[in-house]
Amino acid sequence: MPQEQTMKTPIWQPSEERKRNTNMTGFMDFVSKRYGKGLCSYDELYDWSVTSPADFWASAWDYVEIKASERCDTVIVPAEHMMYTRWFRGARLNFAENLLRYRDHRTALVFKGEAQEAVRITYAELYDSVARLARSLRQMGIRPGDRIAGFMPNMIETVVAMLASTSIGAVWSSCSPDFGIKGVLDRFRQVEPRVLFTANGYSYSGKAFDSLERVADILRELPSVERVVVVPYTEKDPDIKRVPKSIGYEDFLSRERGLEIAFEQLPFDHPLYIMYTSGTTGLPKCMVQGAGGVLLNQLKELKLHTDVRREDTIFYFTTCGWMMWNWLVCSLGLGATVVLFDGSPFYPDAGVLWKLAQEEKMTIFGTSARYLGEIENRGVKPGTEYALGHLKILLSTGSPLPAEGFEFVYRNIKSDVLLSSISGGTDINGCFLAGNPIVPVYAGELQCRGLGMNVQAFDPEGNSVVGQKGELVCTASAPSMPVRFWNDESNEKYRNAYFDVYPNVWTHGDYIEITERGGAIIYGRSDAVLNPGGVRIGTAEIYRQVEGLDEVEDSVVVGQRWENDTRIILFVKLAEGVSLTEDLIKKIRDTIRRNTTPRHVPARVIAVDDIPYTINMKKVEKAVVNVIHNEPVPNLDALANPESLEYYRDIEELKT
Repeated sequence: MPQEQTMKTPIWQPSEERKRNTNMTGFMDFVSKRYGKGLCSYDELYDWSVTSPADFWASAWDYVEIKASERCDTVIVPAEHMMYTRWFRGARLNFAENLLRYRDHRTALVFKGEAQEAVRITYAELYDSVARLARSLRQMGIRPGDRIAGFMPNMIETVVAMLASTSIGAVWSSCSPDFGIKGVLDRFRQVEPRVLFTANGYSYSGKAFDSLERVADILRELPSVERVVVVPYTEKDPDIKRVPKSIGYEDFLSRERGLEIAFEQLPFDHPLYIMYTSGTTGLPKCMVQGAGGVLLNQLKELKLHTDVRREDTIFYFTTCGWMMWNWLVCSLGLGATVVLFDGSPFYPDAGVLWKLAQEEKMTIFGTSARYLGEIENRGVKPGTEYALGHLKILLSTGSPLPAEGFEFVYRNIKSDVLLSSISGGTDINGCFLAGNPIVPVYAGELQCRGLGMNVQAFDPEGNSVVGQKGELVCTASAPSMPVRFWNDESNEKYRNAYFDVYPNVWTHGDYIEITERGGAIIYGRSDAVLNPGGVRIGTAEIYRQVEGLDEVEDSVVVGQRWENDTRIILFVKLAEGVSLTEDLIKKIRDTIRRNTTPRHVPARVIAVDDIPYTINMKKVEKAVVNVIHNEPVPNLDALANPESLEYYRDIEELKT
């Protein structure tokens, strides 16, 4: 079905009662009373948020109830270049204090390991655990600005370690335990952590994997580490003697109980996290993100755009190497119950996450577009197989969710759920394009631009366009943009990463269209845009057509340099038992031609056994481009399945 046809009418819209009871409506009323605005719609609220940014962010601060020992004297300190804009000058706060504001006996965290029963911890128990670990870190001399690293599964102790570190003002940085040694060193060697938290291993698809041998190898090239704290996970009493400088988690934890945490009160832009670019085009860049900016922006997105409240149970399928982990954990600041999961989403079967949703009575379920496509391919129908009566919001990100994915959700998961396809990035630890509980959902379209984020689509000349494809840009600073890049005193890396396309405008690297109704369609990464005959084509336009076919399980489309031009090459991973016949090639081409344009039709359709993805589940078109042009692929450790690239080497069909 052509994309245009899928979006004439909403696939879902909120009732008037549901809209009335949302935090978004509450915030609109709050702003209207404070400023005498009489705001009546999201469009009016959004326009005000980007035309009056100081008033908006100050109002957001109050509405999400930021805890701070000192309020700011100036909300925005402008600069000639938006990269140097500073926020909430004079404010002093602590990130961890805001996430630990509750100390009662409601459940804070639920952890479900692949081979384990669920473990629960209350807000009171979480506070006590953080206090004990923070005491231990202070006793070994950890100070504000020191780096602490996590090489951990998505488990309770990981959250405790992050909160204990940030309560002191130390900077937290993490990698998922499935990263290879080189991938870990490419990241941690740059930031020189003093402490490394690790588990003895992790589980995936029914198998336990040892982490300690890799940790020992990592330490040989990471001399900054003074102490390795090992959490037992896949074994109750792991042998840690092979890891230098190691100590068991329980042995490291202070024996004292009833401690009060001495939350360091620090400036708004004091470093909180060091996050990393994917590393698929070179050594990962280290983005330093400020505590106040991440806190304020994530609480805004959680409370307003996701409508999170105290009684909610929120889950996101993520590892600790993806920014969605940081985003999820921030829900503690709203008092919700956060569900953590470690393992394969398809073990022991494809319904494991939905069974967990049923058992924990999840109200908010977050995942990736690829996961939704995969459960559809496997014939899973969560809405009929599991009791999902509590589910009110389903979040999807990682890649564009095609219109057919929206239809699958409403047909086979839940007809009255708010499906929020969201998009942003590790760069801002949040969203440029967000969900919205008070506006309709249109298949294939992200609902809205995030409050306070001046997002536009720019044509090549730098003109803002609506109803046309263009570069996703942000034309004004926002609090959660990086404070700086690590070891980038001149800000050259920072400038080159976002500001080398349009002067003084953040260019994010997505190819999008802002719709007339204020939503957005994402057509793929702009660095993967195809240019046959000089016409720009987003890869997502082709994926939407191809991956809707029953015969195709997955695909990747790239441009091949050919005869002083570019030709489109489509690689397909076929469903089990399917062969790439001439009839199927014709069907694929006809489907693309009928629903897009003749220029979208691939010159070659080639079957492969696997499609390359990053560890964060994003397709890696650029790596495929490098391989088919016999060029090196940097940082293979950033890929979840680097061996898949071998399927793209020396293909005869690409030589003619």
